[in-house]
Amino acid sequence: MTSIYDHLGGHDALHRAVDIFYSSVLADPLLQPLFGAGRPDHVEHLTAFMAEVFGGPSQYTDEFGGFDHIVATHRGLGIAEPQRQRFVVLMIAAADEAGLPTDDRFRAAWNSHAEFGSQVATQNSNATTDDELHPLREMPQWTW
Repeated sequence: MTSIYDHLGGHDALHRAVDIFYSSVLADPLLQPLFGAGRPDHVEHLTAFMAEVFGGPSQYTDEFGGFDHIVATHRGLGIAEPQRQRFVVLMIAAADEAGLPTDDRFRAAWNSHAEFGSQVATQNSNATTDDELHPLREMPQWTW
């Protein structure tokens, strides 16, 4: 069976969606405080993370620190529920704007990943101890 990564069009399509998403969060008054002025490597890192989650290459683990790095990146951000919800809305809108597939199966996978990932990030961002972190401790593998 084709991976979600291949179905959505691979690296270029995913990078396009992440770039659109990242531009939208930097322009959003609710989310921009979490992202600051932005980081030049964020689009590449998020693309690599999502590619790996959706069944693509393991670049995020191999080159960018893997799941421990993404947990550490979110710690202390204090993401609030309205910010989490806006993140999901903008991630879904980015898929539309980037021209990612519109079939129900793909959109269900994309949307559920945005929901789940934002919940994990929110919990980790508000954890004051390791015991309060989300129990997920390794790269999730999103499949059909």
